[in-house]
Amino acid sequence: MTIGAHSAVRDVLVVGAGFAGLYAVHAFRRAGLDVICLEAGEDVGGTWFFNRYPGARCDVESIDYSYSFDEDLQRDWVWSERYATQPEILSYIHHVADRFDLRRHIELDKRVVAANFDERASRWEVRTEDGDEYVARYVLFATGSLSAPNKPDIPGADTFAGETYFTARWPEPGPSLRGKRVGIIGTGSSSVQSVPILAGEADSLTVFQRTPNYSVPALNRPLTDADQRRIREEYPARRAKARMSGGGSPHQAHPKRAAECTPEEREAALEAGWRNGGVLYGKTFPDQFTDIVANDFAREFAERKIRQIVADPRTAEDLIPTDHPIGTKRICTDSGYFETFNLDKVALVNLRREPITRITAAGIETSAGLHELDVLVYATGFDAMTGALTRIDITGPRGDRIKDAWAEGPVTYLGVQIPGFPNLFTVNGPGAPSVLSNMVLTAEQQVDWLAELVRHADETGAAQVEVRDDAAVKWTDHVQQAADATLFPRANSWYLGANIEGKPRRFMPYVAGLGAYRERCEAIKADGYEGFVFTAR
Repeated sequence: MTIGAHSAVRDVLVVGAGFAGLYAVHAFRRAGLDVICLEAGEDVGGTWFFNRYPGARCDVESIDYSYSFDEDLQRDWVWSERYATQPEILSYIHHVADRFDLRRHIELDKRVVAANFDERASRWEVRTEDGDEYVARYVLFATGSLSAPNKPDIPGADTFAGETYFTARWPEPGPSLRGKRVGIIGTGSSSVQSVPILAGEADSLTVFQRTPNYSVPALNRPLTDADQRRIREEYPARRAKARMSGGGSPHQAHPKRAAECTPEEREAALEAGWRNGGVLYGKTFPDQFTDIVANDFAREFAERKIRQIVADPRTAEDLIPTDHPIGTKRICTDSGYFETFNLDKVALVNLRREPITRITAAGIETSAGLHELDVLVYATGFDAMTGALTRIDITGPRGDRIKDAWAEGPVTYLGVQIPGFPNLFTVNGPGAPSVLSNMVLTAEQQVDWLAELVRHADETGAAQVEVRDDAAVKWTDHVQQAADATLFPRANSWYLGANIEGKPRRFMPYVAGLGAYRERCEAIKADGYEGFVFTAR
């Protein structure tokens, strides 16, 4: 690679300016390092810049899904709702970027397409889509777990004559759907959130569902002045508890295992879990993800709720999953999703019963006939956890490529480094708690740990930091064993790549949780960074 106008050698180059990337800029700068960040979008925000679909909202409570590194920031920022919408989250990210003067380290509209490690110089040479080239001693990929959109290969997709949109790349400003016949493919989180809003505007809405998902009402509400006072008082203890929890939030399960409860206690606990809202319902009982009997109690309760909400019995049954224990695919969080199917202008097409045969100029044709549409929306998810990295041509010093190294599934050490790729780090990816935890707190923990690793390397005169193959294999096996001790592998979820045809199946996030992960990381650091090889200059 020929290095051009950006030939100054930086200490750290960060790819991505979402929650993790922005914090990395702040933390590495605080550590006295020269850092630059390249962001593919037109502004900072990462996932929350690109995901602008109607109804986009976080499923972790706002006060938890936020930075904890600065007490003044915590005190000064006021969240308006229990679960923040995309615009409010993006506004918060902009506030952080401006408050801590991070933008001067960030270059926008810079999509990274290649990175090559020069072993002799111990540096990464990074190229963007527009041909600009950068050099850095270390590269940190904060490219997001859910940032590489998946477009299904459906015959005739390019022949549709109407408007086509992806929830993962919704245009700004949003299109008008008034008076239009809208079809949406997929019933994952983005569809569950957007369907009630699309239905409210469109003349008709047809939902094409291959696999139903469990969803629990968010029970969102404005945060009152009393809430704000309580939040400020509780923040120190709340954050301390969250950092050592499984999911990065302070919420705790019912004190008894499901089987230890009387039927009345169990029903009351499940009702309380349901009223707690959203993904927190998955934490009703402490054994809900390890004991199928406990899971069945929660699953059957949720299914009763769905049948109570949806008026048409056949539609209700079509909306109830039959292929996985509840929560082993991420429970969706909704505001009126199931109620939407009671509207006369909303139809559900069960693609298990009548599969799509092709897309035509006029709409979607299934085995039962043609559904005429003016607008087609793809809510078909992402090539999760690995897709953002494998779409970049990343080459290590011995010619290893990420895509080839992960051909049978991702292998990492602690989710932060990949064998064969010295001085390259990842955050919130495979091998870390990532999507099974509060990703903001997880990013803070990983970035802080990596900043100390780089400082250790500099203090000891090391020019290269690389994980041993055996350490990465051992950690990856541990991640899988932790998953195998739960019910999670019983679901064909994107947690193990099942939503992408041909993708190797390997459970990717670390289910033992943020607290256990932090303890592992600290133990490895205390042992002289066991598993890493430091090569002198």
